[in-house]
Amino acid sequence: MTKIIGLTGGIGSGKSTVAKYIASKGIPIYIADDEAKKIMSEQLVIDEIQKMFTEKVLLDNGQLDRKKIGAIVFNNPILLKQLNEIVHPKVKTHFIDWLQKHKDSPFIIKEVAILFETGGNKECDKIILITAPEEIKIERIMKRDNISKNEIIKRMKNQLSDEEKSMKSDFVVTNVKISDTFKEIDKILNFLNIS
Repeated sequence: MTKIIGLTGGIGSGKSTVAKYIASKGIPIYIADDEAKKIMSEQLVIDEIQKMFTEKVLLDNGQLDRKKIGAIVFNNPILLKQLNEIVHPKVKTHFIDWLQKHKDSPFIIKEVAILFETGGNKECDKIILITAPEEIKIERIMKRDNISKNEIIKRMKNQLSDEEKSMKSDFVVTNVKISDTFKEIDKILNFLNIS
């Protein structure tokens, strides 16, 4: 039976960089956010999401304006919950199909930003949490997304704290210097291979 290893971390922790590193080793990795984006570009889903909002949340090409949606839902927990209720079940179904294709692997990695918030941790055999000091996270996000510090702090408040996540995780990696992080990940992967 293929083990499901959850990989998670708050915004700016560097979990995507870690995910790419793991993928480079030939380990099957499921990036839930990427799959959610693909699902959100399907016409039926676009229509369903647009119905949630009173204002237009579509770009000129008919696709969803994810930046606009993000700005709205991050300040509105009810709309965020509704959005998740549309997208998450579809991602879950997609993951089950994907897992079937990798059933010969001893383990796969499932990368989910909001693993604990959605209860996805209950479906994992082990969980790797990537963390980083708050100031470093903020600096990384400001560089990457070109958004204000206040906007980042608002988004962080929508996610569980690293302390809460750490208590529920099997492995916790503090990602400050990437070369050290990769060494830690190698140790974890070796452990998973033999356990």
